[in-house]
Amino acid sequence: MTKFKFEYIWLDGYKPEANLRSKTKVLDMEYFDGDVESLPEWSFDGSSTQQAEGHFSDCLLKPVNVYPDAGRKHAYLVVCEVLSPDGTPHPSNTRALIEDESDNYWFGFEQEYVFTVEGLPLGFPTSGFPAPQGPYYCAVGSENVAGREIVEEHMDLCLEAGLGITGINAEVMLGQWEYQCFGKGAKKASDDLILSRYLLHRVSEKYGVHVELHPKPVKGDWNGSGMHTNFSNEMMRSSGGKEYFEAVCEAFRPVHDEHIKVYGSSNDQRLTGLHETQSITKFSYGVSDRGASIRIPVSTAQTWKGYLEDRRPASNADPYLVTARIIKTVESAMVPA
Repeated sequence: MTKFKFEYIWLDGYKPEANLRSKTKVLDMEYFDGDVESLPEWSFDGSSTQQAEGHFSDCLLKPVNVYPDAGRKHAYLVVCEVLSPDGTPHPSNTRALIEDESDNYWFGFEQEYVFTVEGLPLGFPTSGFPAPQGPYYCAVGSENVAGREIVEEHMDLCLEAGLGITGINAEVMLGQWEYQCFGKGAKKASDDLILSRYLLHRVSEKYGVHVELHPKPVKGDWNGSGMHTNFSNEMMRSSGGKEYFEAVCEAFRPVHDEHIKVYGSSNDQRLTGLHETQSITKFSYGVSDRGASIRIPVSTAQTWKGYLEDRRPASNADPYLVTARIIKTVESAMVPA
């Protein structure tokens, strides 16, 4: 028998954004073949996570996805849904809002974040500011990047866990980074993104830095942080057509406010119409337009097959809410005859 470590990971009930929580379950097993259904449900104290009252505090963790954990011996990372004691989805369980169980929809998240120490972005002087933005995006050299060793370690852990990481880069502000995370199916893509965030926070503990997901971590003439969400369905990828893509984009217009409501808090500080954003009060789309709400990539516009990029989600957005809302809107689009 081997003692296997399973890290049960879930989202708590805090508002406006949930926090990641986790605890380790040790199980004696002959072997583990990766079957998530073989893992037991596990209770936790919901009164300590804003998910229950103290007089009736038990909530349940239901394993829904499992990944190898390269950072520990005989260990796995387990993404969980939170259930009420009666076994129904807890009100905080946003994953349960995704109704599409297929891999018809593909999602690629561009997760931006900032490393901070004592409230300052990594690389910033203790007083004043570094040189203005310009040399930091995709930069190399110690004068223009900060935290690369953390980024590299995080990427390796994600890849060894089997997450759909497709790239990393330094971003426009010093101390700001981005990684791209791709997945087929809204639940799987969102699970991967949640787990990648968990690993990022865990790695940052080792280096004594904080992972800041606020969409506008530094006020003034500095870029904010987003979670641009690239999406497509089978029709967009295979048959496509300009009329269909325009119909999809137009379907977002009347429900712009509904999207903004689930695209992360404090997003008004980021979506100002400056720094490669559209104003939070406006909706627009355009080919290769990083100042639009929805960007149509040049590669898509060349053949009118491919994907679209929703540039509105904030870096702190819940991917389950984002993907569920995008699917609902795309499904409402008028399909050309």
